[in-house]
Amino acid sequence: MSKRTDSNLYTVLFAAGMVLVVGSLLAFLASSLKPTIDENKRIEKQQNILYAMGVNENDETSAIFVSKDKVADVFSKYIKDQLVLIIENGKVVKKQNREEYMAENNKQEPYLIDIKKQQTAAKEGKERRLPLFVGEKDGKTFYIAPIRGKGLWDAVWAYVAMDADMVVQGAYFDHKGETAGLGANIKQRFFMDDFIGEHLMKDGNFKGITISKSNNDPKNEDKTDNEVDAIAGATITGDGVSAMIKTELKKYVSFFNNLKTN
Repeated sequence: MSKRTDSNLYTVLFAAGMVLVVGSLLAFLASSLKPTIDENKRIEKQQNILYAMGVNENDETSAIFVSKDKVADVFSKYIKDQLVLIIENGKVVKKQNREEYMAENNKQEPYLIDIKKQQTAAKEGKERRLPLFVGEKDGKTFYIAPIRGKGLWDAVWAYVAMDADMVVQGAYFDHKGETAGLGANIKQRFFMDDFIGEHLMKDGNFKGITISKSNNDPKNEDKTDNEVDAIAGATITGDGVSAMIKTELKKYVSFFNNLKTN
């Protein structure tokens, strides 16, 4: 006579019980850790936005964020508004300030908008929300846009600070899985600093910035050539960054054109 634990019914019931227990445990952990996860997201995004507009604790060579314990106060000091541009069929159809957006989205801060989900929504023919942060420092206004693209192995993203003429004032780049010492160097100072002063427009038209292996300006002195020097051995990552800049920042052109007419 077989043991009860050898039966198929026992196996099914045991497996179902384990799924229930593990699922409940994971749900509990997700729920209990959500405030910590949300807080970490807030800190990271605020640090990135501030870094792009030049508010950081950099030394001569390293990229150093505003410290975690200070970032909320510093963000409130320098970021004067958080705009959300509603895009339909590639055009801005509506602009919301922070208060308007939060009133319609259960008090969610605009800086927590998931860029990846918004890209997916656009591909599905739905409206897309583009965050744009307005900062002020030393009497100068900065417009910081978060963008996302694809590198060699996985996602790459950036926060790009611009002036009203779409001249880059600073940038912060990061990645999920680029090769250490090669594509991963997009988050190094020597690469990010090259973008400062670069023009995104050319003869009144948006051109973007190309990460170029054939760039004849290794010291990056020409800021109107729409190019920066590539990272050796990181061609595909560089191509991904170029494509990200050209496709994502182009969506903001109509906003900047309106700035000049208002």
